[in-house]
Amino acid sequence: MKRLTFLIVLAGLLVTPAFALAATYNNVPVVDVSCSKKVAADPDSHTRDCALKCADSGFGIVTSDQKFLKFDAKGNEKIESELKASSKKDHMRVNVTGKVEGDTIDVSSVKLL
Repeated sequence: MKRLTFLIVLAGLLVTPAFALAATYNNVPVVDVSCSKKVAADPDSHTRDCALKCADSGFGIVTSDQKFLKFDAKGNEKIESELKASSKKDHMRVNVTGKVEGDTIDVSSVKLL
């Protein structure tokens, strides 16, 4: 019985971190990695054209505390496609959901607003 209890507790501890890392960010600025430090203070001024020119560096979001979180490859593909289809000039904002691992988001969904 003690062994079963121990295994259940251990399984719970191993599963919990995976759920704890899931995050949703709503209405946050999206910028390319190359310009992320330069525009951290005012990411809404960063233009769509610049983001697309620097697309090879990847994309990410600037959080409210000015931390930059990079997108994984799947997130980069999704947001680049949406930026290309958009007619907005600047003020690029997104809703993004995914698992945060260090300074990277394993993107499960991203939507340009």
